[in-house]
Amino acid sequence: MSQVRTGFLAVSLLLALSGSWGPMRPVYAAGPVGAAEAGSGAVGGGAAVDVDEETPVPVPEPTPRAVEYHRTGLWLWAFARVWDVAVPLAILVTGASAGLRDRAKKVGRTWYGTVAVYVVLFLVIRYLADLPLRYYAGFVRAHAYGLSNQTFGKWLGDSLKALAVEAVGGVCFAWVPFWLIGRFPRRWWLVLSGLTVPFIAFVAMIAPVWIDPLFNDYGPMKNKALEREILDLAGRAGISGSRVFEVNKSVDTNALNAYVKGLFGTKRIVLWDTLLAKFDDREVLAVMGHEMGHYVLNHIPKAVALSTFALLVSLFWADRAGRSLLARFHRRFGFDSLADVASTPLLLLLLAVSSIVLGPVGLALSRYHEREADRFSLDLTRLNRSAARAFVALQRENLSVPRHSWLETVFRSTHPSIAERIEFCNTYRPWATPASPRRVIPADSPEGTGRVDSTDR
Repeated sequence: MSQVRTGFLAVSLLLALSGSWGPMRPVYAAGPVGAAEAGSGAVGGGAAVDVDEETPVPVPEPTPRAVEYHRTGLWLWAFARVWDVAVPLAILVTGASAGLRDRAKKVGRTWYGTVAVYVVLFLVIRYLADLPLRYYAGFVRAHAYGLSNQTFGKWLGDSLKALAVEAVGGVCFAWVPFWLIGRFPRRWWLVLSGLTVPFIAFVAMIAPVWIDPLFNDYGPMKNKALEREILDLAGRAGISGSRVFEVNKSVDTNALNAYVKGLFGTKRIVLWDTLLAKFDDREVLAVMGHEMGHYVLNHIPKAVALSTFALLVSLFWADRAGRSLLARFHRRFGFDSLADVASTPLLLLLLAVSSIVLGPVGLALSRYHEREADRFSLDLTRLNRSAARAFVALQRENLSVPRHSWLETVFRSTHPSIAERIEFCNTYRPWATPASPRRVIPADSPEGTGRVDSTDR
């Protein structure tokens, strides 16, 4: 569910400049397992649970290498947050943004042309400023810990493609917030936040078809038997009309992932080839049950609703704080109105500060949704051990640690800790109690279609 990471920058220029037009982040990652266990067939709605699925899985201790990777990753994450504020601040206070606007006027001539040229130039500058950090975090560090298969050429090519996609998005939509600020100077933040829902819906609809294939090859699943089992599971979950795609991610990473993505006619189930190569069928179905849970439980609309409200608050703050700062520092900044495209770094700076304050709310909702999706998967598949083994493998292969500090949980964690998820898989079996309010109704039963029946969803 981390694909709704755009949060407060989810509209127009704010989305384009946040870097969210590039390849979407995975919504479920699981590391590879060792040798597959015997008996890896799908579990139907009314099938008996294999005894093996009732065997608890212990929470493993992290390796020293994982502890080191996690510790240094926290410092890198903290530095990146500071960097996200420092770059637009430097562009703003040095007057570089105003100078960039003046150059854009000479090239673009018209108001729209000025906005379009400015956005492209700003994105290039921001890209170059971020490049050393991106290179270290995404290439050098990932290779040093054995987490990446990318060649430098592939990494750089994907990075430039993401920049191009962001530039196209900025040229197409960057004019919207500045036009609204000029047209509705006192209520622009209200109108702009209202555009969040249709805009995110548009991005969600086109991303699987037009954006994602720019970075990796998508094709039909090679394992047709497993494909049928996944579609059967989707049917039991109430997801109809889905298509299953296999994506070639082994050229980039050793990590594993699967997700449900898209909207309307672009809805699809996507599995990385790395997952299919190293997970047995039960583990794949457990993972897919989790992702289907996000879809069936309407987590994306709920996250979009929260993002819309958060964006409303953030833009209101940006308007009030921006006006106050301009009244005091407009000579230094080189502009005196938020409707000026030169105010881009000021808006991004204020929104970055707002996201630090409001971010924990969105992270808390994300963790809650992940718990719900874990529960949905177990209700649907009853593959407790297979799901737990996937989390164990995630910890091992991604150099994770099983437990987080409260500070990391509040400000960084989109998911419950791996230890929490393994322990949940070990203990959650309401179907073992006849009076349980939660159960999976078999598809061939007289009661219905294999849906998950729940009184506390």
